[in-house]
Amino acid sequence: MIEAALRRACRTVLPGHAQKTPAQTYAAMAAWCEENGIAHDVYGDGELIQSLERKVAALLGKEAAVFCITGTMAQATALRLACDERGSRLVALHPTAHILRHERGNHQLFDHFAALQVGSPHRPFTLDELQAIPDPLGAISLELPAREIGGQCPSWDELEAFKAYARERNIHMHMDGARLWETAAAYGRSYADIADGFDTVYVSLYKGIGGLGGAILAGSNAFVARAAEWYRRQGGNVIHRSPYVVAAALQLDERLAAMPAYFARTQWLYEALAAYPLLRPNPVAPHANMLHLHLPVSRERALEIRNAIAQSHGVWLHNAVYHAMLPNTSYTEWYVGDHLLDLPDEQVHAALETWHAALEAAR
Repeated sequence: MIEAALRRACRTVLPGHAQKTPAQTYAAMAAWCEENGIAHDVYGDGELIQSLERKVAALLGKEAAVFCITGTMAQATALRLACDERGSRLVALHPTAHILRHERGNHQLFDHFAALQVGSPHRPFTLDELQAIPDPLGAISLELPAREIGGQCPSWDELEAFKAYARERNIHMHMDGARLWETAAAYGRSYADIADGFDTVYVSLYKGIGGLGGAILAGSNAFVARAAEWYRRQGGNVIHRSPYVVAAALQLDERLAAMPAYFARTQWLYEALAAYPLLRPNPVAPHANMLHLHLPVSRERALEIRNAIAQSHGVWLHNAVYHAMLPNTSYTEWYVGDHLLDLPDEQVHAALETWHAALEAAR
């Protein structure tokens, strides 16, 4: 609560997008519904939700797509069904995959599938590491971009090699595309090009888009129909999905159109950071409009510095801070969104100079 109040009091915020109040969000949704004659869906049946599903399927180059109340349910279901189809319960996952880090063991406790961790927790896994698995795989899951390692992605050639490997061995390719919208500008490819070769793709309706929540799973007609039935079996058959769909649909086009500008601003930011060596970005070059900044102070000291600068300068530098591997080091995540896009260059430099000086004094 104290942190939220401190952030609200700041005149300048660096990470992410401007946050609307609930009243502002609901007012915008109401106005959009009135303008477009929106009616509630009933258990997912309605033109509003089905038009969004068709739109996302077309963006991803897939036959069909279906809304799911959470990405957690969408992905666990997709991988379970994929393993059933391929006759193997083994799924290759990066050690920092959301399924492993944030879902409380759901895939194990609900007996969805068996996870095999592949590669280093500090970089994307390689084809060699994947090929070293001697067991037949049911599925490979790739997160594009991988949030827990600063938004890193495999190169385009590496990604194509993964797809070819899965195709040759009849392995289901699944994409954790929670932040897929952020990758197209970096790859210089369309969403459909990136998704080509993946059997299923999950995308979020709030990460990057700014909706209230919800997810969409895209794939073949038959696979999506099976997934929709399994969502019902797991309690995902919400009577009205319209609030989630409206919150995403009213801004989807605008957000997607802004992604190239966010990435260009991220590239500018990397150039700017060269003047502040105590702020070390990971990866060394941007793979999306997100990154990690590694700091030469402990997590506790980093939070003290952030809060002191917020109080004295009215500048909010970052959100959460995490312990790093070495003693007295930490890191934070930056999502480059409307805030950094709209700030004048000199104002960003002033904030970075103040931050860098405080880190220097704290070492």
